[in-house]
Amino acid sequence: MTGAQWGGASAIFLASAVEWVEAFTIVLAVALTIGWRRATGAAVAGLAVVAVLIVITGAGLEAAQADIVRIRAAIGIFLLLFGLRWYIKAIRRYSGRTALHDEEKEFADTREHLERAEGRAAWGVAFKGVLLEGLEVWLLVVALGHTLSYAAAAGSAAASLAAVIVAGLALRAPLTRVPENTLKYVVACAILSFGSFWGLGGLAGEQAVWPLGDVTLLLLFAAYAAGGRIIAWRSRASGSAAAGARA
Repeated sequence: MTGAQWGGASAIFLASAVEWVEAFTIVLAVALTIGWRRATGAAVAGLAVVAVLIVITGAGLEAAQADIVRIRAAIGIFLLLFGLRWYIKAIRRYSGRTALHDEEKEFADTREHLERAEGRAAWGVAFKGVLLEGLEVWLLVVALGHTLSYAAAAGSAAASLAAVIVAGLALRAPLTRVPENTLKYVVACAILSFGSFWGLGGLAGEQAVWPLGDVTLLLLFAAYAAGGRIIAWRSRASGSAAAGARA
């Protein structure tokens, strides 16, 4: 595998892990309310829908393989938009403008909500939770799949799911020790790097825009990572100065 392929596989694995952790938190809360058998059934149903989407999309991409170069720019733009959402949220959390995501609080809030809900509604919460988080994984697999291979992209997402399930069942608690904001920031930088690389390369030609080839991905990642932390630091500093002035 090339450096770009390893980067794509790692980005899918880490991004999927974040989504699967959130899904597992919801399923665990439901399981403690209506039992593991029903909660697991809801989770499996949600995963089945995601799996069908992955298979259908994979078949479509395989059929359009001859034209895949033409949609590289579109995929790059999609990745830029997708990654930018995580990137901005992570910077806001680092700067103190947005509270850090708390899996333990989400778990407690979900349980409190479910204790007031009927069993059927609780099943629906688990199903929709897994489905919604799984749809983000599906989008990542579709967007990054053509870099390493669609099967390898789906395999990375599946491996991530297995790792989260094993860790979650071993702990039987929300995975509160997972540094979610750091993971999202790292993955956002990686996705933005791929988006920039493919978006501009697809529009103007990779050789013309990125003469260094795959090495450019590392440079773009470093630029996004450093730039985001500088923005967060300056935002935090300006916020502290404004608060001091008001005092």
